Formats: sequence, structure tokens, C-alpha cells
Amino acid sequence: MSVTTDLSTTEPTRTLPEPRAILTLLKPITWFPPMWAYLCGAVSAGVAPSGHWLVLGLGVVLAGPVVCGMSQAANDWCDRHVDAINEPDRPIPSGRIPGRWGLWIALIMSVFAAFLGLTLGPWGFGATLVAIAAAWAYSAEPIRLKRSGWWGPGLVGISYESLPWFTGAAVLAAGAPSWPVIIVALLYGIGAHGIMTLNDFKALEGDRQMGVNSLPVTLGPDRAAKLACIVMALPQGVVIGLLIFWDGPWFALAIAVSLALQLAAMRVLLRDPKGKAPWYNGTGVSLYVLGMMVTAFAIRGLI
Repeated sequence: MSVTTDLSTTEPTRTLPEPRAILTLLKPITWFPPMWAYLCGAVSAGVAPSGHWLVLGLGVVLAGPVVCGMSQAANDWCDRHVDAINEPDRPIPSGRIPGRWGLWIALIMSVFAAFLGLTLGPWGFGATLVAIAAAWAYSAEPIRLKRSGWWGPGLVGISYESLPWFTGAAVLAAGAPSWPVIIVALLYGIGAHGIMTLNDFKALEGDRQMGVNSLPVTLGPDRAAKLACIVMALPQGVVIGLLIFWDGPWFALAIAVSLALQLAAMRVLLRDPKGKAPWYNGTGVSLYVLGMMVTAFAIRGLI
């Protein structure tokens, strides 16, 4: 179903964006996952941080404020008609970022991200280009993977967790990460598919009207939440098995405790998926990302 949203009622009278609106557009709260994943990758590389503080700092800034911020600006520009339904107070539909400024901000930050990626060497630069391409493929036509409840969350999960983890390890090691690093980075990125599915609950009505086939739209809230829980839990179960295989039983126990607490939170979530999704993002997801760092230290000490 195609719906055309008339934004004429929110046509801005200003010509320049509000400074505070730009920060809102970049959504600082979303920067944490890729910044954290980059640090997990740096820890898992097994390289002493002394002498590498600059690339650590630059990588964290690149992963969070620059690349993730750019992806948020691109997404809001491409989603401005959906946001006019779901959240009309956002910077673009409200007119606080007028005209095509949302697009220019996303494009300028894309170029800046590429230049900053050059400072991290060939691995960092290559990963940055992949991240930029993924951000635009997710949001922009004609690809717009966001329309798929399977491909969209999968791409974001890999981009938010696996790619920065891989990058942090590669930059510090000045080469390709070891296979254990790559495997756990992929597992946590796959699990993040479930986190992204829960994030789609807040845009359920607008997605339905605008033809965005998120899993909450196509499967319904109950089934989508159950699937998200399974997708989040299974990769962590595999990590537990791998840590035992790699002779790290205490690390495996720590992840198992984290997973058990997440399962308890999932029971609460499943009673009211739409209402409890924001609550779970502050509880279960926090346990998930703490487990990432535990795993990073495990790999550093065991492999």
C-alpha cells in the first residue's frame, strides 16, 4: 500500500538548521553500540593499548559520532515522510532542519567519514567505506533494505556490532583479525538483528502505512518479539559453547549468567511486546552488550 504524506503543513520558514536540531538529528544515544563494539574489537586483538591511544580515540569517534551519526541523518532524510506520521516533532518534518539540509548533512558527514577512515590505515579505511555504503543501502532508494524486516535489521546488526568489532581488532593488530575474533564478531552482529527488530516496534503504525515491511508489521508484534528473542539468544549460546571449547569455562559461565537474566527479561517482554520493547532495550540489551566485552577479554586471554 502506497501512501503519500503531505508535508506542506510543516513547511519550514527558516533557511538554516537549528544547532540543537542537528544534534538531535545525529541521535547521540545511538552512537554507543558501534563505539562499544570497536572497543571490544580492540580488546580482543590482544595488543597492548600503549602506543595506540590515538587510533583508539579516532576509531571510537569514527564509529560513533561520525559514521553512526551520518547514518542517522541519512535515515531521517529518507524517512521524512514516515516520520511525519510517526514522530512529526523530529527535526526534518518539524522544519527545524529546513529544505534539503538533512541530505547535505548526511552527504558532508559521509565524505568526512571517508577522510577520517584514511587515518586508520587500509583496514580502517576499507571498513569505513563499507559502513558508509551500508548506511545508504539501508535507507536510500532504490535499494532501501529498510523495507525488509529480514535484510534491514540484519544489515544494521552487522554494521553496528560486527563491522566495528572487526575494525577495532584489525586497526590495533595492523592486519586481519584472527578467526575467533571474526567468529564472535559475526555472532554478536547476528544477535543484534533481534535488537533491531525490537527497535522497529516504535514505528509500527507509520511503517504499516508507508509499506515498510518490518517484522512487527509482517508477523505481528507477538510473533516478531518471539523471533527477536530467539535471534538474540541463540548466538550467545554458541558463544558459550565456543568459550568452553577454547578452555574458558569461567568466561562461559559469565555469559551464561547474562543470558539467563536476559531470558528472564524476555518473559516480561513477551507479555506485552509493543509496550515493553523500550524497557527491554534498557535491561536485556544492556546485558547483551556487557557480554560482548566479557567475550572480548576472553578471546584476548585464551586465543
